[in-house]
Amino acid sequence: MENQAAIELLDQLYRAAVARAQPSQVLASHLPEPPRGRTVVVGAGKAAGAMAQAFEAAWPEQAPLSGVVVTRYGHTPPQPAGVKPRIQVLEASHPVPDEAGVRASEQLVKALQGLGPDDLVVCLISGGGSALLTWPQPGLSLADKQAINQALLMSGAPIDEMNTVRKHLSRIKGGRLALACPHTPVVTLTISDVPGDDPAVIASGPTVPDPTTCADALAILARRDIALPPAAHEALRRGEWETPKPGEALWASHRLSLIATPLQSLQAAAQWAQSQGWAAHILSDELEGESHDVGQVHAALARAVAQGQGAFQRPCVLLSGGETTVTVKPQAAHVARGRGGRAGEFCLGLAQGLRAQPGVWGLAADTDGIDGVEHNAGAVVRPDTLARAQALGLSVHDHVRRNDSFGFFEPLGDLVVTGPTHTNVNDFRAVLIV
Repeated sequence: MENQAAIELLDQLYRAAVARAQPSQVLASHLPEPPRGRTVVVGAGKAAGAMAQAFEAAWPEQAPLSGVVVTRYGHTPPQPAGVKPRIQVLEASHPVPDEAGVRASEQLVKALQGLGPDDLVVCLISGGGSALLTWPQPGLSLADKQAINQALLMSGAPIDEMNTVRKHLSRIKGGRLALACPHTPVVTLTISDVPGDDPAVIASGPTVPDPTTCADALAILARRDIALPPAAHEALRRGEWETPKPGEALWASHRLSLIATPLQSLQAAAQWAQSQGWAAHILSDELEGESHDVGQVHAALARAVAQGQGAFQRPCVLLSGGETTVTVKPQAAHVARGRGGRAGEFCLGLAQGLRAQPGVWGLAADTDGIDGVEHNAGAVVRPDTLARAQALGLSVHDHVRRNDSFGFFEPLGDLVVTGPTHTNVNDFRAVLIV
């Protein structure tokens, strides 16, 4: 099989996965009935702008509607010509929060003031909302939150640990947004980007009960060796920043729907592959761990299949999802910090582990279109990746050591660049074996 044909096939699998999670395709079937009073929409996440747009398109024109959501800079979809939006879309920084996120959080809470039992709140949530909904607890500054967030990102902590900490340092996450409208029914529509699809973890669950505790947050920070300002540490120790818990009366009038999940997107990719005559196997939608290590595991599976010794027969496609992590390695002062995200780091591990195995290609990309903080969604690996890198003087071992997947795959022309996709069901990985 030619390189170009293989890469095009992998690209189509990625696009099938992303299409299954588009709000314009999945949100309308989950709409609640309009209330007797007003409907106010709030929300946050990388897909929040597209979710708001899809909600407006499906909501009855005569029904009162207003609201505000926040998404990542550059992730607001183009507005259809001639349409005046009723839901305001704000933008803020991700993955490290900024002042715009603080202002947006305050506006979300303000939008919920004065609502009663005849009104309705619809909360549109997708991954990325934790960084975008930033309103520090009293005594914590934005700079404090930025430093803690950056340390968590670099520590290799899984998303559930990160969000346990974020909830307890926030005035709006961990169910606290629901406290702003205690007498009003709330419908939360969620696109999952987390292993296990736990709504309390997705965007730190601003409108769902939180089973984690202040003690849990402190234990995570201690285990990851992340310092807190003394006043914040003491507030957590005393349990002063505890979140609303399951079973409280607040949740009696709340309803939640998962409108798109990682597994559904992997199933859509598998169905597309099968329609083209390829056997497709979903390994898991919940893979976690170090991205590089997960890449090497995929490589071992693929090499076994390619050599006729694996659990599957070639030709086939192996698919997986989940949320891996990258623990950033300390570097000497004179060494530039590497660039890249989880998908690129996976591809470094895949390339190393494949050892130039003939007949195997791979693609890993984030379904939101952005891998880390660079402009690419991910990267591709070919049978000749290591040979072409060597010809350019690129050492895969050096780029792994510096967590520099972007610097490795960009000169090879092997970055996957899509731009924002306006959805987010997390990592997508496909390995083609012929």
